Amino acid sequence: MSVVRTRFAPSPTGYLHIGGVRTALFCYLFAKKHAEGRFVLRIDDTDQQRNVQEALAPILSGLKWLGINWDEGPEVNGPFAPYYQSQRADKYQAAVDKLLADGFAYRDYSRPEELQAEREEAQAAKRTFVYSRRFMAETEEDCRRFEAEGRQGVVRLKIPREGSVVVRDLIRGDVEFEWAQEQDHVIQRADGSCLYHLANVVDDYDLQITHVIRAEEHLSNTPRQIFIAQSLGYPLPQYAHLPFVAEPGSKTKLSKRKLDKYLKNRDFAKLVEQGKKIADRVGLATTADGFNPVIVDFYRQVGYLPEAIDNYIALLGWALDDKSEYFSLKELLDLFTLEGVTKASASFDPAKLFAFQEKHMAELPAAEKYARVLRYLIAAKYVEAPEYADATFEALPELAPAETVVRLPWTDALSPEAVKATIEKTVAAAGDRIKVSGDVLDFDEFFTDDAAFPIDEKAWKKRIVDDADAVGRLADFLAELEAIPEAEFVAETLDAALHAFLEKRELKPAQLIHALRVASTGKGVGVGMFDALAILGKDRATKRIRRSLELARQ
Repeated sequence: MSVVRTRFAPSPTGYLHIGGVRTALFCYLFAKKHAEGRFVLRIDDTDQQRNVQEALAPILSGLKWLGINWDEGPEVNGPFAPYYQSQRADKYQAAVDKLLADGFAYRDYSRPEELQAEREEAQAAKRTFVYSRRFMAETEEDCRRFEAEGRQGVVRLKIPREGSVVVRDLIRGDVEFEWAQEQDHVIQRADGSCLYHLANVVDDYDLQITHVIRAEEHLSNTPRQIFIAQSLGYPLPQYAHLPFVAEPGSKTKLSKRKLDKYLKNRDFAKLVEQGKKIADRVGLATTADGFNPVIVDFYRQVGYLPEAIDNYIALLGWALDDKSEYFSLKELLDLFTLEGVTKASASFDPAKLFAFQEKHMAELPAAEKYARVLRYLIAAKYVEAPEYADATFEALPELAPAETVVRLPWTDALSPEAVKATIEKTVAAAGDRIKVSGDVLDFDEFFTDDAAFPIDEKAWKKRIVDDADAVGRLADFLAELEAIPEAEFVAETLDAALHAFLEKRELKPAQLIHALRVASTGKGVGVGMFDALAILGKDRATKRIRRSLELARQ
C-alpha cells in the first residue's frame, strides 16, 4: 500500500469551527495510524479580499494547541509546496486548458438573466433544470461573436447527460448519483480565477492525497470532482464523508452564527456565562464572532485543556465501543479507525464536553495546574511577574515556566517563594472547584490587599452586623490565633484550636465559623475555613480579622 496522505483544507476565515477541528482530528488520526502516514495542511485561500495571514493565525494556533500537528503545509513547507491555493493559479489554468482541449469543458457566454429564464421554464414544467448550452462557444469564432455582443465568458464542465457515477465511500458505502441531476458547473470565472471544485481536485492530485476525509456536505460535490479527476487522467483518492456536527439537541448543522439561538439551551448558556465571567476579569473581548463555544479559541481563552477538547471532539461521530469514553490523544492514535465512524450526525452536547473537561482537569498534576492558572492571576493583576509586566493576556504563556518569579502587587512583604506557595495552596484547597484554569479567579480573596480586601455586603450583614455576639467571639478567637506560632499555623492546628475554643464556651461551630470566614476572606463561601486561614498565614489572617473588627465597631 502506498503511504497514506490525508489533508485538512480550511479557508482562512479567522476562526476554527468545532466541526472543522473534528475533520482535522480525524484526518490526523487516520494518517498517523499508518506507517509513515502524512497529514497535510492546505489553505484554500482563493478569496483575494481576505488578509490571509491575519485570518489564518487563529486556525494554525488552534490546531497546534490541540496537538494536531501537520507534516506539510504553512510554516513547515514540504516536497509539494506551495500549500496555498492562491499560489497555484498556473496549475489550475493548465487543468482548465486540458479540459477544454479534450472536450470535457466549454466556454459559456450566457448572461445571468438568461440562465434564470431557463430555470423558471424548467420549474414551470416541473422538470429538473438542465442548462441548454445555448451560449456554448465551440470555436474561437463563436467566442469572438459572443464577446462582440458584450458578453463575458466562463468555463463550465461538460457533464454527461446520461448514466450515473458511483462514489465509493469508506463510511457510507456506495452512493450513486445520476448525471442528469448534475449541472454544468462553472470551474473558471470570467476574471480567470478558478473555483473550488477544480482547485480541490488538482491540489489533491498534486499533493498525492490518498484519502479525502471531509464533512458530509461535500458528498454532493463529489460527482463533479470525480468527473474532473477522470477527465484529467488522475487516479481517484478514497473518500470518507463524516457526519456533520449538529446543534445541541438537534439534527441541524452547528453554526457559529446562531449563538443567540443556542443561548436558549441551558448548558450552552452556562458555558458562555462562565467564559464571560473569566474573560471580563482578564480583559478579553467577548464578541460573538470570536468568543463563542462553537469556535475552538473560546476554550483556549477560558482555560480548558486541549486533551479534554480532543477527547470530546473525537467522540462526535466516532466510538470505540459502547462503553469507552475517556482517551488521551496518544490512545486515540492507536485506536481510531474509520470503521468506528457513524453515518448519523453527532449533536454537540455542552454538558458532556464540560464533563470531559472536569475529568481531565481532576487528573492534572499539581505542578501543571499551577502553571496553567498563573496566566489568569497575572492577567487579572492579582499577581505580578516582572518578565510579563506589559504582556497582554494573549501574550502570556499558557503554561508558565517553573522559574517564573511572582509577587503580590500591593506588598513586598511576601517573597516570591511565599507568593508561589500561596497559589499552590489555593489550587490544592480549591480542588475540583477549579474546573477550567480561569476558575482560579473565583479565589481572589487570597491575593487581594489585606488592608482593603473587598467584603461581600450581604454576607457581612448576615454574619457580622445581624449577630450581636459575632464581634465579641471574633475578638476572643483572634487572641487564640495570635497565640499559635507561625510554624504551626496549619489547617490541623487551626481546626483543633477552634473546636477547643467552641467547647470551652459551649458554642456550636456555626456560631463562629461563618463570621470568621467573612472577617478573614470577605466572602460567605469558599474553600475549607481552616485551609483558608492556613493559605493566608498567621500575619495576614490576623491582620484581616483585626481590620474587620475595626469596621464592625465603627
